Amino acid sequence: MNLKLTNNVITFLLASSFLLLGLSFALGSNPNTLTATFSFYGVDSLMSVSALGLISGSFMIALAFATVLARFKLMKPTVALLLAAIISLVALLTLFASNRWMAQLGGFPIIGSGQGIIKYFAVVPLYLFLFYKDKLTDKQHVLLNFIPVAMVLLWIGGMKFYEFEAKGIVSLVETSPFMSWLYTVFSVQGASNVIGGFDVLFAVLLGLGLFLNNKKLIIVSGLACLSVFMMTQTFLITATGAFSSSTLLDRLGQFVIKDLWYIANLVVIAFLMIFKPTK
Repeated sequence: MNLKLTNNVITFLLASSFLLLGLSFALGSNPNTLTATFSFYGVDSLMSVSALGLISGSFMIALAFATVLARFKLMKPTVALLLAAIISLVALLTLFASNRWMAQLGGFPIIGSGQGIIKYFAVVPLYLFLFYKDKLTDKQHVLLNFIPVAMVLLWIGGMKFYEFEAKGIVSLVETSPFMSWLYTVFSVQGASNVIGGFDVLFAVLLGLGLFLNNKKLIIVSGLACLSVFMMTQTFLITATGAFSSSTLLDRLGQFVIKDLWYIANLVVIAFLMIFKPTK
């Protein structure tokens, strides 16, 4: 994998995900997320949910086109990076809102609606690699792209050991042709523990491989982490309610499509640690 192919893959993953998310919000999908997000800023009382969806969707669609135009040098990359930073920060700052946390389950680090929010940590590092690669060292790019991968796998993987999360993923796992067999071997909680254990184990092993600069360990653990995010994409097809005839992606679909960013993070790590030619 050379740099040109790597950049093209990242561009495709970013542009397609933000285009789908943007169209979905603009068409009225997931109003609860919009209300939860913009109530933090006090904007929800100033305009309707549909208007908030149209504005949010427009920003994301603009980012999708800016990403492609900047990739082919038809626009300055500053625009794409700025849009990515704005969209990410608007979402991430709401982690300070009480409605993002499950206080009855101990608070930090048990995130409720914030599960989808923490995924925005993956975005800006990708734009920095895509358009400002030479501004940072390879080690810095690897670290910036590993942190969001580790965060989501450790955080959401760790949640699988809680009963509420084990029950919450039943509708996903039982409809998956790749994972439904878990319920014939394990209980609902047992299957969830296996999934969570897999996420946590390989996130740790990937970090260890990067620290030791062990290519074999990076490849094995990286492929395992990749399989997690590839598996979630199959839920777009198998899970009930992922797609919507009126809004393209429904609430579940919006949650799942963001994992394309983590595939891109892993592509960056793979290029820099495995495929990049040594001088």
